[in-house]
Amino acid sequence: MPVLTATNLSCQKQDRCLFSALDLSVETGELVHLTGPNGAGKTSLLRILVGLSQPDTGQVILTSDNRLPVLYLGHKLALNKHLTAIENLTFWLQLHQPYLTSTLANLLTCSTSMSDYLYQILARFSLVGLEDVPVGHLSAGQQRRVSLARTQLVEAALWVLDEPYTSLDVAGVAFIQAQVDAFVERGGAVLMTSHQPLQSRLKVRNVVLEYQL
Repeated sequence: MPVLTATNLSCQKQDRCLFSALDLSVETGELVHLTGPNGAGKTSLLRILVGLSQPDTGQVILTSDNRLPVLYLGHKLALNKHLTAIENLTFWLQLHQPYLTSTLANLLTCSTSMSDYLYQILARFSLVGLEDVPVGHLSAGQQRRVSLARTQLVEAALWVLDEPYTSLDVAGVAFIQAQVDAFVERGGAVLMTSHQPLQSRLKVRNVVLEYQL
């Protein structure tokens, strides 16, 4: 069953057509890898698909259960660098409250247990001892992991990830790929970009955007 269907999309930026007559669908339980050279329009396409930009032509339809959102993590990390990792996660938790995982939803009535659980999430993302450090003091890779920890807060139908492996070391890439694979195996769908081949244990469908002159 498709969770997202896009038909006849076109996008023009600065008098150049990035893509036209583009059709794309993402199915439940599917991992889709969007590739292409810099400037081909990958980020522009993702922003259109999640509703942050409008296409010049075409439409995007979310055909999944409307109770479940699309989780989009873009190039910008959406971090307040003056706040700690735990404070950023707490903010996101409040922002996404209608769509929290069942575990977090059950912990909302107990702030101590919820805080402990957020620390556990950050620990899984190799941030032990850094949870209470302002994220502006963390390395680029550590900041990326804080941002990606957001995937553990929300019950989503679809993850849309724009270059999630940027600034991560080999172990970090392997860990995030394992999280992506586990989400797909639970019935989620993932559309992601990466300049490197995906080291997934699952079947990957590749979609290539060509650079248009």
